[in-house]
Amino acid sequence: MVRFLLNYQEVDFENIEFETVAKFDKQTKTVKHYINIECGFDIETTSMLIDETQKFAFMYEWTFGIKNKDYICYGRTWEQFKELCSYLQEIYELSPDNNILVVYIHNFSYEFQFMRKYFEWENVFAVDERKPIKALCSMGIEFRDSYILSGYSLSKLAENLVSHKIKKLYGDLDYSLIRTHETELTEKELEYCNNDVEIILDYINEQIEQYGDITKIPMTNTGRVRKFVKEKCYFTDKNHKKSSKGKFQRYNELMKELTLTSDEYIMLKRCFMGGFTHASMLYSEQLLHNVASIDFTSSYPAVMLSEKFPMSKPIPVDLKRENFWELLKSDDYSMMFDVKFYGLHSKLTFETYLSESKCQIKENATINNGRVFSADVVQTTMTSIDFKIMQQCYSWERVEVANVYKFYMQYLPKAILMSILELYGNKTTLKGVEGKEVEYLLSKGMLNSVYGMCVTDIVRNTITYNNGWQLEKFTQESMQEQIEKYNDSKNRFLYYAWGVWVTAYARKNLWVGIFNIGTDYVYSDTDSIKLLNYDKHKPFIEWYNKDIERKLKLMCDFRKIDFNLMKPKTIKGVEKLIGVWDYEGMYENFKTLGAKRYLVSEGGKLHLTVAGLSKQNGVDYMLKICNNNNIDKVFEIFNDDLYIPEIETGKNTHTYIDEPMTAIVTDYQGNTTEITSLSSVHLSPCEFTLSISKQYSKFLQDLKNGYLFTGISAE
Repeated sequence: MVRFLLNYQEVDFENIEFETVAKFDKQTKTVKHYINIECGFDIETTSMLIDETQKFAFMYEWTFGIKNKDYICYGRTWEQFKELCSYLQEIYELSPDNNILVVYIHNFSYEFQFMRKYFEWENVFAVDERKPIKALCSMGIEFRDSYILSGYSLSKLAENLVSHKIKKLYGDLDYSLIRTHETELTEKELEYCNNDVEIILDYINEQIEQYGDITKIPMTNTGRVRKFVKEKCYFTDKNHKKSSKGKFQRYNELMKELTLTSDEYIMLKRCFMGGFTHASMLYSEQLLHNVASIDFTSSYPAVMLSEKFPMSKPIPVDLKRENFWELLKSDDYSMMFDVKFYGLHSKLTFETYLSESKCQIKENATINNGRVFSADVVQTTMTSIDFKIMQQCYSWERVEVANVYKFYMQYLPKAILMSILELYGNKTTLKGVEGKEVEYLLSKGMLNSVYGMCVTDIVRNTITYNNGWQLEKFTQESMQEQIEKYNDSKNRFLYYAWGVWVTAYARKNLWVGIFNIGTDYVYSDTDSIKLLNYDKHKPFIEWYNKDIERKLKLMCDFRKIDFNLMKPKTIKGVEKLIGVWDYEGMYENFKTLGAKRYLVSEGGKLHLTVAGLSKQNGVDYMLKICNNNNIDKVFEIFNDDLYIPEIETGKNTHTYIDEPMTAIVTDYQGNTTEITSLSSVHLSPCEFTLSISKQYSKFLQDLKNGYLFTGISAE
């Protein structure tokens, strides 16, 4: 029974104890005060069709909570919510210039589209069009996004709470039913609404306890890492308050050296590629048995520790004076350059490397599921690390390089290395330790975000909100301004080129595995490989793990770091060396239809990975049409003809409605009322068809018929 979910007029907000904390606003150069208390907000909406064609969406219930579950209330209209906001403004003396109340919303971009025209906005900060993460209204209430802060869905967020025990409720609100503000809500439905806000309150409560007060909570998950690493780079004491003048100057001098021009930045952007995810062309669409899975222990952090990175500005190479092939062999330098291949052809019989999307020019190309198998002419931009992989993967008749830049290479600064090691150490040693759950979860999340901060775009489009979204794309002039600001920043502690090389090294490590596993290689995804005949490849795995240990020792000797930090111990006393191949397990059955499309059975349970489809919904539907117990049949229907109807996918199509709409609506209880929605998002279930492209299908057929191979096998 929901005794604590009250109508908003029944809550005694005046008796809630709170304190205010001061924070200097860099933008306005003034001190502002914030109410140091957790607040959460959530809405429930209806999406429907008018006259079977016109999409219409509106809010029918909102839930607001402050401090704890005893102060959670609800209302039914935006006018009522504005009344509540006015009441809060009055009793807490809120103002956008001083006392500010922060209210968290999980996935704020959705709620903002419904509420944006009901408020006057002083300041909206967005990471992209229609993606605000912070918005301050004229009433002195600042809405923030708890989803971007945590990086977790609401259900996962509840699972990861430490000092609060709560689970996300499911199935208590049938979204297919039409509800309005006149619809009577059941206790179960109200409990569902209450539950969502209670999770937000519990999470923000833990964040306030962790950071000290609400002003110190970062805006995003990446923001946590940036703050943590930056303080390691510039400050000396454990409380990160005192700065050593010498340390600050040394790091600042390094950043002054690591600068870019607009052209160099654009070239680095062309060089940048993410993780390698692909399926072996030998086994696509085939049902395999006893497929092993191995993955790297913290792949990106490991290469940041073990490899050398650009430690100079890009240096133009005069190919008349310097030999490209000699530079390619150098351990002191690495390069980026434009390259054009003529008569390119794969040497391998099981995998291809070059991404079609990264090619500026391609003529008469044969494409293997987004990867270039062969081409008469291909032009792209890459690092020397990628070029060395290309040399092993492909043969070519002729190659031309242009716009060559070299970088002096060295290990990352010790402060960054120690930041990574502290996070990895906490993740390893605190897992399962009672009383250290907060530190463990924080370190785990931050470790996964260390690489991400390195490749944050320097140049961005300008996104503003003024009763609507305006996207101003950057010009050559504005790009130059942003690059200069980046170069001159005294707070900068990162170099964009580092991030480009992180993924290049990670791909190289993955491809060392692919090359050595050869025709037993089945599938890869960034930091993992699925393979046949696991026992046969144990010697390679052992060799690789010894080699990564060797490279880590070299770095430790150079940076004077204790090597034991590379291999912290678990709660059971087991050493976990970073960067090694770990055995994940064995799949009884495995079938892939290409990149990001595979189905496995492990321990009699099915696990599905298909881009754009819910893992659980996909499995549930296939089991349903196979009488819920025929796993073999599920693998049989997992093919390019698989169709999942819209009511089974769990996927929704989002339609943004920016103009006001009014309609007469009859709810599922028979109540008829007039509804006005100033702006909204219409959600409609969408079907899913698991079809591979005609191009990929033809490639596999040509492969099967023996038409493609003129190169040599890796074995």
